[in-house]
Amino acid sequence: MELKEQYSEEERYLRAQKKVKELSGFYWHLFSYIIVNSFISVSKMNENFLNGETFNEAFFDFGTFAVWFFWGIGLFFHGVHVFKDRFNFFNSWEERKIKELMEKEASEFQKKK
Repeated sequence: MELKEQYSEEERYLRAQKKVKELSGFYWHLFSYIIVNSFISVSKMNENFLNGETFNEAFFDFGTFAVWFFWGIGLFFHGVHVFKDRFNFFNSWEERKIKELMEKEASEFQKKK
């Protein structure tokens, strides 16, 4: 019994360690996303200012936000992967729907008897 508890404890520790590494990876990804994209946006806007554009023209240029947008898509999916445990709506919905259909089928079977 002691060996089983020890194995279970070690297994839980390894799962928790893996989850912490995933969270850490996501937060570093988010941090680099903000820092790098801020630098790129400021550089792009500065370049546009030097080319004679107004603030609105420089700020709302597609190139200013393109990297934010496309990298953001990757960051979004990284976040979904890391935080998938918090999105239990679909799992609980599937379970409720399965139970509902099973109960419906059982009641229809009882009516046919």
